[in-house]
Amino acid sequence: TAYLRALPRGAMGLTKMIDKSQALPGRSGKMRLSKNHYVLGNPMEGPWPEHMKVLVFANGCFWGSEKGVWRLPGGGVYSTAVGYAAGFTPNPTYEEVCSGHTGHTEACQVVYDPEKIGTVDILRWFWEAHDPTQGMGQGNDRGTQYRSGLYFFDDEQQQIFEASKRAYEAALRKAGKGRGAITTEIKAA
Repeated sequence: TAYLRALPRGAMGLTKMIDKSQALPGRSGKMRLSKNHYVLGNPMEGPWPEHMKVLVFANGCFWGSEKGVWRLPGGGVYSTAVGYAAGFTPNPTYEEVCSGHTGHTEACQVVYDPEKIGTVDILRWFWEAHDPTQGMGQGNDRGTQYRSGLYFFDDEQQQIFEASKRAYEAALRKAGKGRGAITTEIKAA
């Protein structure tokens, strides 16, 4: 936190990604988690039941995103967790992520039963729950930690993510919505 206090005024909520060499050092220890999810009652960490799938996304403030996923129909969401993805700093704190000096997004992990809810159903909600054309922010929340992202675990998931991005971008363009091209990053988790 001494480093964060020493940052120049206005350094919080950076709207341009830092280089890995500029990232805060972080720490080796993971944040402690509850054993079970408070709302869903299931484990917060794997190993997951064999048939479950995992999807990680970022679409602005993670608290609202996680709550939105809980409301998806069909009872297929097994567990969710919020945290940080796609950054450089190991095990960052909330304050460090908000400084813009870790490279992370505020992200949500969804563990789901594909027999009850499909990847495309979650993706439909993802695209419709935010404006993926806003770049480094969502609404009044500005900063690299609020950028839009999808983080894949395998080639199939990458292909589905990329196809959904193309389809949603075409739909936005046809409807005359958004602020231009979709800026959602698609990277390995």
